[in-house]
Amino acid sequence: MKVSVIIPTLNEEESIGQTIDQIPKSDDQEIMIVDGLSRDKTREIATSKGARVVEEKRKGYGRAYKTGFREAFGEIIATLDGDTTYPAELIPDLVKQLEEEGLDFISCDRIKKAEKGSFTTVHAFGNWTLKVTMNILFGMKLNDSQTGMWIFRKEILKHLTITSDGMPMSEEIKIEAFQSKNVRSKEVNVPYRVRLGDKALNTWKDGIKNEIFLFKKRFNPKKLGPGEKFQ
Repeated sequence: MKVSVIIPTLNEEESIGQTIDQIPKSDDQEIMIVDGLSRDKTREIATSKGARVVEEKRKGYGRAYKTGFREAFGEIIATLDGDTTYPAELIPDLVKQLEEEGLDFISCDRIKKAEKGSFTTVHAFGNWTLKVTMNILFGMKLNDSQTGMWIFRKEILKHLTITSDGMPMSEEIKIEAFQSKNVRSKEVNVPYRVRLGDKALNTWKDGIKNEIFLFKKRFNPKKLGPGEKFQ
């Protein structure tokens, strides 16, 4: 198996089918949803579309991805949300870019090519604030610290220490990848669309948690715990 596409889900019946349909099909690829015990038909729809369903009873965006990383069969992992916002159709092109440029980790910047209406004013401000904070604290130059679309070689996980089980995991994996001497990372611009279905993100609550996490990660990482190592 070459590529594992991982999608965390929670009550995404309105959009998960369309999201899976947008992923170009390949014999050497699996589509996996890591479902947080949805109360709707998310799992049934995903299964009918040929996806592998992995249930994760523990809560958290980061927890879902950690489980997905361990379960993935592919040598390369691609991630995205199940709400049709990310350009799933570009996964083969991004995998090709990863290989041709000798990269290990691609972070997909949503900001520069975002469709009108895909970000509220509050959401845009929150993203900007978190980006600036992360770049200053960790000496980075990313334009989108919160994107949930990444393409990377599974083998690099052994070089990363992921502590967060929640939304901060998205910024943490970028910090770990871009600061590791063993990982060749790059940010690539991709389109970003208006979400289909209800918004799962609590902009203020999650934004504050992410901001606090960045300061803990930078100045007191021991408080975050040892994190998870992937062998």
